[in-house]
Amino acid sequence: MKPFRFIQWPILMLAFVLLMSCQKDEGGAKDPAVTALLHHYFETWSAKDMDAYARCFDDGARIYYIANDGKMVAQAKIDFVHEQKVAQDESSVAMKEVPVDIRLQGDEKVQQAAVTWVLTKGDKEVKGTDFFTLRRVGGEWKIVSLAFYGE
Repeated sequence: MKPFRFIQWPILMLAFVLLMSCQKDEGGAKDPAVTALLHHYFETWSAKDMDAYARCFDDGARIYYIANDGKMVAQAKIDFVHEQKVAQDESSVAMKEVPVDIRLQGDEKVQQAAVTWVLTKGDKEVKGTDFFTLRRVGGEWKIVSLAFYGE
């Protein structure tokens, strides 16, 4: 067996990795505006600023909660934001939700994000995941769908 064959494979892989790293980002998966919107989403909820929180969503957005038993509840934006406001208003302790990992994919028109988060409510912590679909509206991103669950 010729030693060249063993050397050829790593060189081809290195060339492929270098080629992929040189590709131009067209406002796709690395768009900092998407990450900024997601952080704003969590910050406004934690600050009980439901008007700013609601503006993160497209007017026609749909929200899906997946319960531990697998049942799903679907809501329109207006109902979901109202429910979140009631939950914040009725909570006897401060609640804060923070993203701990954000994974993005998409292009300049549509983005998908998987965000793992931790919700602190008094001395209790709940972990969960949000799956967002966002679209660019004018020059800004809006959430068009959200499917989420807590553990």
